[in-house]
Amino acid sequence: MSSSEIERLADVAVQNYIATNQHEDETKLLLKHKEMFGLPFGLIANQISIRRKAENKLPLFYNTPGIVFPPSLNFEQCSSEATAKLKAKIISESFKKKLDRAADLTGGLGVDSYFLSKLFSQFDYVEPNTELLELARHNHSCLGTTSINYHQESAEEFLSHNKIHFDLVYLDPSRRNDQKQKVFKLADCTPDVASLLPKLVEASENVLIKTSPLLDIQMALTELTFVNKIIVVSVANECKELLFLAQRGFTGEPLIETYNLARHGDVLHSFLFSLSEEKSAEVVFGEPQQYLYEPNASILKAGAFRLMSSHFNLQKIHPNTHLFTSIEHIKNFPGRTFKIDEWTDAKVIGQKANVVTRNFPLSAEALRMKLKLSDGGEKYVIGFSGLKKKYVVGATRLE
Repeated sequence: MSSSEIERLADVAVQNYIATNQHEDETKLLLKHKEMFGLPFGLIANQISIRRKAENKLPLFYNTPGIVFPPSLNFEQCSSEATAKLKAKIISESFKKKLDRAADLTGGLGVDSYFLSKLFSQFDYVEPNTELLELARHNHSCLGTTSINYHQESAEEFLSHNKIHFDLVYLDPSRRNDQKQKVFKLADCTPDVASLLPKLVEASENVLIKTSPLLDIQMALTELTFVNKIIVVSVANECKELLFLAQRGFTGEPLIETYNLARHGDVLHSFLFSLSEEKSAEVVFGEPQQYLYEPNASILKAGAFRLMSSHFNLQKIHPNTHLFTSIEHIKNFPGRTFKIDEWTDAKVIGQKANVVTRNFPLSAEALRMKLKLSDGGEKYVIGFSGLKKKYVVGATRLE
């Protein structure tokens, strides 16, 4: 997508057509049109497809006139508005001093750059891909941003000649290799932030690194130095981001912060702890009682299992079953809470229910088929292993 194509896609007539046909099947439209408004229709079809997805993922971009969206793969890789706002909030609360200048060394579509730039007097966006840089520049202009400087080069090239001292440097390394396959290890990402970290902390006292949510936290801590905060973010109970905040010279134990966001960005649950607190926490095991609790995806990723037992006075079902239980209802638990209604699977056969299995011989789908359940409704059927036996229970989820 060239600069002239971006400009034409931002034209009012083109934007109106895209918005009007947002809910149409773009593949059918593509069969009808080869060209429209002087543009290959494939470009317009892509805008229709991505705009539809942006309504929930990037509502500010979606509702701003003139915004042009990137190809599908770049859109999938960019941060959501909810997680970008949370990063800005965390940075704002982490540093008490006045924030002057920051840089995003892996700019991409520029979503994180936009929300982080609001905290700083000056902001540097670095991106080697011409198309993405021009898209970001255009969209930032539509959003009214004037504090961002644009640099078309790689993170390594920028650092090699940089003389500026930043209050924060942010990176979201590409997790695709040359064959467009997903990678998860830090060393396989571009740029390799573990190798680059010495240069990063020369440029800034604080470095924020976004990684794959599948990355093993303990493994990452063996590769990264100076990490003083680990942030695990889920949206609607799906783990989306794993962030490492490194501070030059820091040698202590990092704090782990977990956040579960609603789709629109509000923080539903947060839980903070350290690995030593988790290790030393006392855990009590017991068979299931009246209520079952499942920590949200961020806590499960962070591994605060013992703390869930001690902090909320709950019994854990089994060392490898990350469910907790109590006789009385514990309110404000950071996750899902279920009230057990039926203790035998005979009572739920043939009903409509949502099926969940945890540390259980059958998958959720296999258990659903065995019990002849139709999917959906308000009822839950949960299969799990306890210390003494395996259970299948009927339950109601409590909001």
